[in-house]
Amino acid sequence: MKTDTLIELLARSAGPAPRAVALRRLAPAAGLGFVVSALLALTLIGPIPESMYGTPVPWIKLAYAGALAAAAGWLAARLARPISRLAAPRALVLSVLIAMALLGLVAWLSASRADRMTALLGSSWLSCPWNVLALSLPGLGAALWAVRGLAPTRPRAAGFAAGMFAGALGALGYALACQEGSAAFVAVWYTLGIGLTGGLGALLGPRVLRW
Repeated sequence: MKTDTLIELLARSAGPAPRAVALRRLAPAAGLGFVVSALLALTLIGPIPESMYGTPVPWIKLAYAGALAAAAGWLAARLARPISRLAAPRALVLSVLIAMALLGLVAWLSASRADRMTALLGSSWLSCPWNVLALSLPGLGAALWAVRGLAPTRPRAAGFAAGMFAGALGALGYALACQEGSAAFVAVWYTLGIGLTGGLGALLGPRVLRW
């Protein structure tokens, strides 16, 4: 068979390229990451009092973690493909981080001088980042699996984005059990936990995202 004939037969049978492949792989990873982190947090730590839902405290945490998960998931989806434009998802991730940092700074400055250290450290600053990291591990495994099944050409960057995605999902679950009430606390220690998960993803990326 001539080469031109073979190419024509293959092209004729190929059909349209599937759409939203990255979304179809990352969406189950997002669901798994959030559900497992939430179940672990609620089981091992316990839920926050129902009365807290009448205050802005848990909603700030959930909005931050959810927005960052969406932004980092978009970035991970772009980095999972060989040729992608990254400016928009990178800008969105940075915007979410800056918005939370500004909100935390305003909350910290609004507190009295005597209360600022408590607002920043709360009672769980030592454990919070590590709790977020630990709760993010199932989501990180799922996110790396999802990205690996595509075609990442920048495995370290893709691993970092997958880690940020998983870290935000872990923080989303942790927010259901965390009783800290300051936006300054969230801006620093939640972000540190998410960053640690991103760093772990960057370390694992070159090892597990090769194809």
